[in-house]
Amino acid sequence: MSRGGLRHTLRRFRVVALYRGQKTFLDWLREIFGLPVSCGAGFVTGATMANFTCLAAARGALLRRTGWNAEERGLFGAPELKVIVGGDVHVSLLNALSMLGLGRSRVTIVPADNQGRMRADLLPILDDRTIVCIQAGNVNTGAFDPAAKICPRGWEAGAWVHVDGAFGLWAAAVPQRAHLLSGFFEADSWATDCHKWLNVPYDSGMAFVREAEHLRNAMTISAGYLPVGDTREPGQYTPEASKRARGVEIWAALKSLGRSGLADMVERHCRLATRFAEGVSRSGYAVLNDVVLNQVLVSFGDAALNKRIIAEIQKDGTCWCGGTDWQGSTAMRISVSCWATTKEDIDGSLAAIIRIAKNAASI
Repeated sequence: MSRGGLRHTLRRFRVVALYRGQKTFLDWLREIFGLPVSCGAGFVTGATMANFTCLAAARGALLRRTGWNAEERGLFGAPELKVIVGGDVHVSLLNALSMLGLGRSRVTIVPADNQGRMRADLLPILDDRTIVCIQAGNVNTGAFDPAAKICPRGWEAGAWVHVDGAFGLWAAAVPQRAHLLSGFFEADSWATDCHKWLNVPYDSGMAFVREAEHLRNAMTISAGYLPVGDTREPGQYTPEASKRARGVEIWAALKSLGRSGLADMVERHCRLATRFAEGVSRSGYAVLNDVVLNQVLVSFGDAALNKRIIAEIQKDGTCWCGGTDWQGSTAMRISVSCWATTKEDIDGSLAAIIRIAKNAASI
């Protein structure tokens, strides 16, 4: 068989294997994240599109309550919706809002604390035309918004609460970390990504909506040449009609790891991040965040020194750490997420970082 023919055969096998067991596979995902069985779900390109998909369902559901069908009539003349985000909202969520016609700059921003968590005590009055966007796992600190305080207020007001859980949602798989997600599963929708912690390729995001009907209303298209069968139609749950079988790699990774393997990997990365932070602190450098997950935020001094050290670390090649802007300051961001990372890797990386930082400070 030719190489191209082999690839085609494998592709067909993978698609059949996934879709024969798709209901079971989606049940796996709902179970891992602790989501209700009523959830509608779809595989999308990444966190931006997962946020987009969930927020499209939110927009449609809230406007439909007022008698306005956004999918048919658009937003011209529609009742106004309010959108609330935290002071350290991720740019992917703002991008999704802009594509949905809800705007980036017209959102209400609730101040964040020193870990990037939305301050629930400063949440404005909510109503049934409000979308509240909260975070599970801040991209810099790993911190979680206080969902246990925010979601009940959303329910009482009839607001829609959406969770951007690009990587933090995976903490649900770990008994030792599940408390971080207290209250998050009372939300209305959840977005996550798999190329980070699950270590699958890019183009592997997921969108979940508590009531599948809201997701189908926002996403379903129909045409005479698109027959609808008795089984789940993926095109009713995502923005794209033509797409690859994005769930294949996710299914394969979870099938390989198993529930206990997934939990062990996530917990190991969290412990290794703590080891990283403790080593940095012992060497006299500042760790700027409470290490609750797999993120470590480090400062070596002023902005110029931080940038110089980050550049030298990247040039050295022992490990790769990126720079970030954190609440008005420049910092170095460490994210422990590769399945192959070991304690020895952390110790070797620490030694290289400390050596480079000391050399840079002496210049």
